[in-house]
Amino acid sequence: MIHSFSFRQTLLFLVAFTFILSGVFATAAQDEDSQQAAAAQFEQGQNAHEKGDVEGALKFYAKAIELQPDFPEAEYQRGTALEQLGRESEAEKAFRRAVQLRPDWSLPMTKLGALLVRQNNYAEAEGILNQAVELDAANYLALTSLAELEINSRAAPEKQQILLGKIKNNTDGKANVPVSIWVARAALERNLGTKTAAKASIKRALQIAPENLSARMESGEIFLSEKDFATALDDAKLALHNAPENLQARLLLSRIYAAMGKPDESLKILDLLSVEQKKLPAVADLRKLISLNAVSEAGNIESFEKLLESDSKNAALLGRLCILTRTTAPAKALDYCRRALELEPGNMTHAVGYGAALVQARRFEDAIIILRRLLSIEPDNYAARANLATALYEAKHFAEAIIEFNRLLDAKPDIPASYFFLATAHDALGNFTEAMAAYQKFLSLADPKQNQLEIDKVQLRLPGLKRQIEKGAGKKKSP
Repeated sequence: MIHSFSFRQTLLFLVAFTFILSGVFATAAQDEDSQQAAAAQFEQGQNAHEKGDVEGALKFYAKAIELQPDFPEAEYQRGTALEQLGRESEAEKAFRRAVQLRPDWSLPMTKLGALLVRQNNYAEAEGILNQAVELDAANYLALTSLAELEINSRAAPEKQQILLGKIKNNTDGKANVPVSIWVARAALERNLGTKTAAKASIKRALQIAPENLSARMESGEIFLSEKDFATALDDAKLALHNAPENLQARLLLSRIYAAMGKPDESLKILDLLSVEQKKLPAVADLRKLISLNAVSEAGNIESFEKLLESDSKNAALLGRLCILTRTTAPAKALDYCRRALELEPGNMTHAVGYGAALVQARRFEDAIIILRRLLSIEPDNYAARANLATALYEAKHFAEAIIEFNRLLDAKPDIPASYFFLATAHDALGNFTEAMAAYQKFLSLADPKQNQLEIDKVQLRLPGLKRQIEKGAGKKKSP
């Protein structure tokens, strides 16, 4: 589970007054006195803004715009002030007006894009932020906002890799890089499955600003994903110490305790939230998940099934049972998954669970149909693609399975099992050279504690495979 993290960085709100002196008020329709009066109001607004009098600054900016309607700097500053006051709908209008007046000015464009990301308006935000980066390749706020957008919208790994490349261009070998861009880089790397790189990036972020909230939160997420609970817990506690009222920090700490098998500690954190926060879907869902996991830890499928007797249309319970019974009782799992999906047809977790249950029940052809349908809706769903690859492999559709395993490796290149299945699929088709390469990659990544059986199989196969390749056996690559 990935939390909805924030990379936003407050821009310096002091816009150089030289913009005005260089001819911002060149509109012939207004006389010099009006221009000078608007400039004076704008300067007073900036002075008030700098001193922290945001409400006072707003009045001056409004007066400057009244005197000089085509005044993009005043619109931008007004938008920044409104944003600080939490009046986002008004801020959006101000930023849009500033962009309209100066289409080549990246500052309001960036602030508008970041605001739209917060509103989950990803489609429009993406175009605006990309345009801001085109205007300024080192636009840190635009890059961090794009990273948040691509992770939260589950953008294709290829798109995330392209953005990561742009961020690397602004970090590798560069001095005075802000902490936010290192956090964005770490988050993308974690999301793409390159956790070693993610840890290196977050380490750089924390060297710059050890108490930075976003950096501590991302560090906690990275170590939680690795089940390094002690380090994750330290990060979450530091984040909460620095921002005691931050909801995301509290939810992260709660999730860590839940993952550690401490549901009581996890629920205590949620109990301290405000009445309004407790009503938020993310909080309600986490509480339900913790409670269900607590039942699971305590005993199990039987406990869930007993709960289901009095709440037969509880989709969360059915979804949990779908997962728990998948390996031990595939027939039951199919029923639970199907019922959960019927109650929440738009829930991809239930849909993928149903496809996985079909795989476990060895109904591979049915699973292939379902999982392909799901991937046509959500092509970047890793779990669905992993189950499709497995179903194709088990159904001996090796050529198609190879395509899917390669896609899995594009998304997560460090998974040994994917290389093992890729190698054996190539081997079955007589693609001996490709099989050898995949076998060797598998051996370089495999953990002897977890993959000893597969390691033994590969080591037994390699001498014979090598002889076949030396004799020119197998299919030849196309020239």
